[in-house]
Amino acid sequence: MASVVVLTGMSGAGKQTAARCFEDMGWLVVENIPPRLFAPLLNGMPKDEPLCIVNDVRSGEFDALSAGILSLPVTPTLVFLDAIDEILVRRFKETRRPHPFFFEAGGIISAIGLERERLAELKEQSELVIDTSGMSTTELRAFLRERFAAPQHKQQPITVTIASFGFKHGTPLDADLLFDVRFLRNPYYNHSLREKDGRSAEVQEFVEADERTSAFLERLYDLVGWSLPHYIAEGKAYLTIGIGCTGGKHRSVFISERLSAFLKQRGYRVLIQHRDVERR
Repeated sequence: MASVVVLTGMSGAGKQTAARCFEDMGWLVVENIPPRLFAPLLNGMPKDEPLCIVNDVRSGEFDALSAGILSLPVTPTLVFLDAIDEILVRRFKETRRPHPFFFEAGGIISAIGLERERLAELKEQSELVIDTSGMSTTELRAFLRERFAAPQHKQQPITVTIASFGFKHGTPLDADLLFDVRFLRNPYYNHSLREKDGRSAEVQEFVEADERTSAFLERLYDLVGWSLPHYIAEGKAYLTIGIGCTGGKHRSVFISERLSAFLKQRGYRVLIQHRDVERR
């Protein structure tokens, strides 16, 4: 049976950030559906797909949340996000979003107090209460990954796309980092290699025979390997690295394949794209 998390808590405590984190970890996230639909939703899902249900006071049937949880065929993990009043007030002022109880309670302080009162019993029932008062967005995401991520997401929460390309066809528009390998020995001028690409053993042997290749790869591994943890710390979920040569068929493909293997060995999720390898 699939894992189920019911995510709730105070308005402004970080539920949207948490929901996006669960999505990035491969969970199906459903927000504010009526609690009476919890069980039908789970019964209609693949048995191995994890589900995160976000439900808070914006739901018209929030009072029935406990009954909805009890109706589930599995025991979910009830996660409650909270923060001190001072932080919640500051967050609402920064985002300029109205509190759900603002008009009913007659002001932001009263609204937070009313919400806290209505959620007190639910907070008491929660298996996991997370106080986000002193947490940054990155720290909250890291906490949730540590607690709920599958091993492949827990180890390296970033997807790296390595895209080989030819400068003569233009640079990739979505690249975060670009590396130019046109200084390496070019297999194009070897007639027996011209129609092959950088994935073939013959082309790889030819490029590796250039003594600059190993020196470049050593420095590339060092730079990318050092940089990625810092991108992760900033909360970056996707990074695209462009590797370019003249035509995008030989040197850039070879270097991209080597960089991909290096990162996979270190537990990163890697997608590799050879944009121009089929061009003639």
